[in-house]
Amino acid sequence: MENRDDTFHIIKNSKTKQLVLLAVTFIGSYAVLFIVTPYSSWNKYFDVSIYRLIFDTFFNLLVSAVFIAFIFWVDRILNKKMPWTAHPLKRLVTQTVIQVFGVFFLLMALGLMYVLINGIPDGPPKVGENDIRQTWYIVIALILLILMVSAINTSDYLVSNWKKAALQAAEYKIRAAESKQLAAETELQALKLQIDPHFVFNNLSVLSELILKDQQLGYEYTENFAKVYKYLLINSKNKLITLREELKFLDAYLFLIKNRIGDGAIFRIRVDESTLHLQLPPTTLQLFVENALRHNSTQKEHPLAIDIYTTANDELVVSNILLPLHNKTSSTGIGLQNIIGRYALLSDRKPVIISENDCFTVKVPLIK
Repeated sequence: MENRDDTFHIIKNSKTKQLVLLAVTFIGSYAVLFIVTPYSSWNKYFDVSIYRLIFDTFFNLLVSAVFIAFIFWVDRILNKKMPWTAHPLKRLVTQTVIQVFGVFFLLMALGLMYVLINGIPDGPPKVGENDIRQTWYIVIALILLILMVSAINTSDYLVSNWKKAALQAAEYKIRAAESKQLAAETELQALKLQIDPHFVFNNLSVLSELILKDQQLGYEYTENFAKVYKYLLINSKNKLITLREELKFLDAYLFLIKNRIGDGAIFRIRVDESTLHLQLPPTTLQLFVENALRHNSTQKEHPLAIDIYTTANDELVVSNILLPLHNKTSSTGIGLQNIIGRYALLSDRKPVIISENDCFTVKVPLIK
């Protein structure tokens, strides 16, 4: 919708500019005639009939419209074939030559058309040297007028492009700053997880218990603990990671979770293999799972069910039933906001968060 509005605004501005330049050309043509022939042409102007006066006015308006259309046509062609930014001097010379010869031939053709339509009521005129010189003065003056109008149009085009480029540069700087800020937040979150005393203490407590009960399971727990830290260290600064790699990380992370909370949570993962090459921001799944575990009860009698699956629209969905805690924990929402912010910089498609019917669902687009 925004692109359509921008296009309409551009078209509207273009039409307005054409009308303004048409008015300048129309009035300027009369000014040229008055400057070159201040008396001879204007004395006859008041002796003609109303029909001839109206005809001459409309014909002059038609001529002005043809010149404006010719100017815009030349600009449009050269903007594609020879933009100002690529070859400014070559563009200036080429445009000037085309417009000079084009306007000259248009003047000849339109002058012949005027004679054929209106005729010469007094028969063939006697043409003297002064008349020829005066005609050339008028032709040259009109060509200069059209070049001046073209220069106004070109100046407006260059200034508009300069403003547009300046706005785009400013927007890119803002987006780059936002990207750096979000990257820093993501890295900080990863570092917090690495040094979070509760996270470390909980996992070490579980590990010590497992080693006493089952050394093999303790070994596997240590391996997965190392995988989680390795993933966080390597990918904390990356913008995107494949879904395949994210699921490998999630598998190690869920191994730790399951051994810590036991049967208090059920994880159902159904991911289409055709989507494994698609990408998403690192630790996205870990943040969603952690968010679900933090805000819901995880009891063996009523386990928390968390579903992770993909859709035909290349979306990754994380959904869980709502099992509210008796003592609700405070939430800053930084994790979800971080994901939303990162997607705003990486894709036109936005994450969708739905909380209804005792179910909390997050949908994020997978990036190709």
